[in-house]
Amino acid sequence: MSELILHHYPASPFAEKVRLMLGYKKLPWRSVRIPMVMPKPDLMALTGGYRKTPVLQIGADIYCDTALIADALEHRQALPALFPEPCKGLARTLAQWADSTLFWAALPYSTQPAGLAQMFANVDPAQAQAFAEDRKAMAVGMPRPRPKDAAAALKSYLRRLSDMLEGRDFLLGEHPNIADFAAYHPLWFTRVQTPALADILSLTPSVLDWMDRMAAIGHGSPERMSAADAVEVARLSQPLPTDGEYFQDEHGIALGSPVSISAESFGPEATEGELLVASRTHYVLRREDARAGVVHVHFPRVGYALKALKL
Repeated sequence: MSELILHHYPASPFAEKVRLMLGYKKLPWRSVRIPMVMPKPDLMALTGGYRKTPVLQIGADIYCDTALIADALEHRQALPALFPEPCKGLARTLAQWADSTLFWAALPYSTQPAGLAQMFANVDPAQAQAFAEDRKAMAVGMPRPRPKDAAAALKSYLRRLSDMLEGRDFLLGEHPNIADFAAYHPLWFTRVQTPALADILSLTPSVLDWMDRMAAIGHGSPERMSAADAVEVARLSQPLPTDGEYFQDEHGIALGSPVSISAESFGPEATEGELLVASRTHYVLRREDARAGVVHVHFPRVGYALKALKL
C-alpha cells in the first residue's frame, strides 16, 4: 500500500488532530513541512487550490479536511476505532461541533495580542504581518467573536467538556474517539502555542487531566520527506479506482462534468476538476498537473460547496 504522507506545519491545530490520530492507530507516516502562509506551490500542485492545513496524500489520492482524513485513516486501519459503535453518530456530531464552534471560540481567544506576541516572539515582524494578512484573506466575510466574547464562550464550553468527563477518561467512554481528537486540538493550541493565555484551562482540572491523556498518545514515529519528493510520489502513482461508488445527485450535475469545490467558510479557495464521485459523504475530483500528473482530490460533502463550471 502507498505511504501515508501528511502535509502540515508544527503549529497547526488541525494538523495536531491528525498527528495524534496517526499515533493512536500506530500508523507509519511521512512528514512534509509546508509553509504557514501562501504561496504553497508544492501543495497547490497536489490540491489545485485548496490551501488549508493539513492535507493527507496517499499516492496520487489527496484528502482535504480533517473530517475526511479521519475517514481515510479508519478505512486504512479499522482498529483502534475513531468511530466506534454504538456511539458513532454521537461522536461525529460532537466532533463537528468541536471543529467549528469550539475551535472558533478557542482561536480568537488564543490569537489576541498576548497570544500572538508569544507565537511570533522569535519571528521577523514582516513574517508575523504576512501571517496576519494571510489569515485575514482566508476569513474574508466570516464573523469572528472579539477576544472577551470568545473567552466567555470558551469558559462555558470547557465546563461542558468537564461535565462530560465526569467519571470517565475520555469524552464518550473508556477510549478516545473522533470527538476527543476534535475537541483536543483547539485547546492544545491554547496550551502549547499560546501558554501565556492557558490559565483559562486551569478552571477545569478534569479537562487538563484529559488533555494530558490525549497528549500521551503521541504522534508515532514519522519520517521526514521533502515536498518535491511527495509531488514525485503522486506523479509516479495511479489514483485509486472510483468504479462502483454510489452516486447521490443533489445538484443536477452529472459525473464527468467540470466543477469546482470550495469550503463554505474559512479558506474559500476553489479546486477545479472533473467530478468523478458524489457519494453520500464525499466528492472526488480528477485533475491533472504539470508536476504531479493525474491526481484525485477528495473532499467531504459537509462544509463544501459544489458548483458546475461553464465551458
